[in-house]
Amino acid sequence: MITRRTLVIGVALAPAFLLHRPARAALEDSLQTSRLVYLTPIKSNGEESRCKSEIWYTYLDNSVFVVTDSGAWRARALGLGLNRARIWVGEFGTWKEADGAFRQGPELMATGSLEADAEVQGRVLEAMGGKYFDDGWSKWGPKFKASLADGSRVMIRYALDA
Repeated sequence: MITRRTLVIGVALAPAFLLHRPARAALEDSLQTSRLVYLTPIKSNGEESRCKSEIWYTYLDNSVFVVTDSGAWRARALGLGLNRARIWVGEFGTWKEADGAFRQGPELMATGSLEADAEVQGRVLEAMGGKYFDDGWSKWGPKFKASLADGSRVMIRYALDA
């Protein structure tokens, strides 16, 4: 049963809901079309890590997936329990040369975890192959697959915050 109170609250919250939907749709469009994301782990004190990076990625199942060297800071950070990350979407060149321009792109927060499921890894690599075909995927695809198998690279799933 709809009460007067429920109706008043619903009407009051409707504009925020309607404004949020287009913003989320625009973010998802950016995640589908951009070639790069920029990301940084969040330290235990809540600050961004000094280490930021532009990186190839795939967006599947409300998560950003990346493949990275197992010794890279973003992978080591997970091992230290630092699973929060800030991600910017867009293409601004290398993060050092971008001089912070990537901060103008859509920004989101995510929780990272290692993705070891072979079926998920296969889906991610297949999607990357379609996305980065013209960027040397014929060279990088087999390297990513082999290095995931031998442990020299890991796949990280960044589950996006709501």
